[in-house]
Amino acid sequence: MELLRILVTRSRPFAGYVAAIVVLQTITTLATLYLPSLNAEIIDKGVSRGDVAYIWNRGGVMLVVAFVQVISAVIAVWFSARTAMGLGRDLRREVFTRVSSYSAEDMGRFGTPTLITRGTNDVQQVQMVYLMILNFMVATPIMSIGGIVMATREDAGLSWLVWVSVFVLAVIVSTLVVKLIPLFTGMQARLDRLNGILREQITGIRVVRAFTREDHETQRFDAANREITDISVRIGRIFVLMGPAITLILHLSTGAVLWFGGHRVDQGLVQVGSLTAFLQYLLQILVAVMMGTFMAMMLPRAIICARRIDEVLRTEASISEPAQPVTPQQLRGEIELLDVTFTYPGADQPVLSDVSFRAVPGEVTALIGATGSGKTTLLSLLPRLYRATEGSVLVDAVDVSDMSRADLVERVSIVPQKPYLFSGTVASNLRLGAPDATDEELREALDIAQAGFVHEHELGLEMPIAQGGTNVSGGQRQRLCIARTLVAKPKVYLFDDSFSALDLTTDAKLRAALIPRMADATMIVVAQRVASIMHADQILVMEAGRIVARGTHDHLLATSPTYREIVQSQLTTEEAR
Repeated sequence: MELLRILVTRSRPFAGYVAAIVVLQTITTLATLYLPSLNAEIIDKGVSRGDVAYIWNRGGVMLVVAFVQVISAVIAVWFSARTAMGLGRDLRREVFTRVSSYSAEDMGRFGTPTLITRGTNDVQQVQMVYLMILNFMVATPIMSIGGIVMATREDAGLSWLVWVSVFVLAVIVSTLVVKLIPLFTGMQARLDRLNGILREQITGIRVVRAFTREDHETQRFDAANREITDISVRIGRIFVLMGPAITLILHLSTGAVLWFGGHRVDQGLVQVGSLTAFLQYLLQILVAVMMGTFMAMMLPRAIICARRIDEVLRTEASISEPAQPVTPQQLRGEIELLDVTFTYPGADQPVLSDVSFRAVPGEVTALIGATGSGKTTLLSLLPRLYRATEGSVLVDAVDVSDMSRADLVERVSIVPQKPYLFSGTVASNLRLGAPDATDEELREALDIAQAGFVHEHELGLEMPIAQGGTNVSGGQRQRLCIARTLVAKPKVYLFDDSFSALDLTTDAKLRAALIPRMADATMIVVAQRVASIMHADQILVMEAGRIVARGTHDHLLATSPTYREIVQSQLTTEEAR
């Protein structure tokens, strides 16, 4: 049902093409059915009687019919290809659009490898079976039914051969198709696993090499590769059986027609031309069934793929645009969290519990704490990457759940813990947040982010960037991501441990350069180094998902044992003061 629903609903934009295909395929099939009858007339009424004029006359008609058949078939295939490729294009776009709307929680539920497979390989399987349906949906039934009618018309006494041949072929094909469905289900699951392992190994190749685990990863890949190879071989064995079975039935049917038909010709019950036409009709019927067989062979896999695609399309994003978004009355960038609790799906304990704080423009708020204390999760709630389980996250006095994505992005921008750059140039990456930004604005952002290496490059802003930013160092990647956020000019800047790859000198220069830009903006920083946040207006100390202390550096040194322990682990007593 999923496959049928996808094909029917997505075919509506191509209704004109589909109608043309139906008409052209009907013409092609009728012409194909008419040709054996013409051939029989030429043999029985022309060749047997030596009537050359009749042969030329009917032969001319055959040429015209054959020409119409070829032209209509070519045009029908062209329309079919355009329609199938268009449906595949639209379906891929729909899957991509839906996946793009998913939250981090939704992405984690599906997993990246399976989403990639569903948007590419699965769509391709549906597209190919749709192409075969368009090519054979008219030809197969008309050829089968029309062939039976025309064959019976030529010689009713041999019609039992048609029914026996079709029945045997249908039983064989149905049996093999039933065996294929579970195999195709397993194949798609193993394809997901293979893609996942391959993606992990390519992404983490440096880690693999650092620990000399190449052999281990090779074994993992070989195991997944063997699994998909084994199931592909099992599928191949069934396909291999199908070809000889169909060929055997074709040959046995031909032999039976010649044997029994020869006796009927000898007895004068049927003419040679009619027997020839009957044989051609029988072959056309079996070929039509064979075309249906090819479609049936692809159908099980397409059904499985359609179910997987439908699952993606029917899964609503857990965080979606509000039906009636609320626009804040002011554009200040004021942040306030009220009794916020957050629990990851399936987790037993909350990551954040009763978190409340306020951050205002012109001030720097810093988050510090042990690894796993919930700092990154807290920051992710502000741009609505996750939705708070309890409590309220307010931006300019409006809950982020009630704001449109456009209003939220205008106010809040984040530099993630793991900076990511897209393939292209420095300029194309910096303009992600502000497509209309001028070159001067890009250079200014690069200067503030201490990314002078771009100016030193011979191509400047057109310096090429590889996928993921793999052709620049970690520190350069962080500075480019900071510059990208600066170009967007939000009212709230979120830096999630974004200075960790910078040396102390560059870190200090960057923070000094940020001060003028942050005069009327809110800045929230997650940091591991105490030296980076000593001068923050407000420092929040987090432990086990709770804010256990807050205040300035000096106040926390005097009142918070947790903060004092962090400081003592990093700085000398004199440095801390």
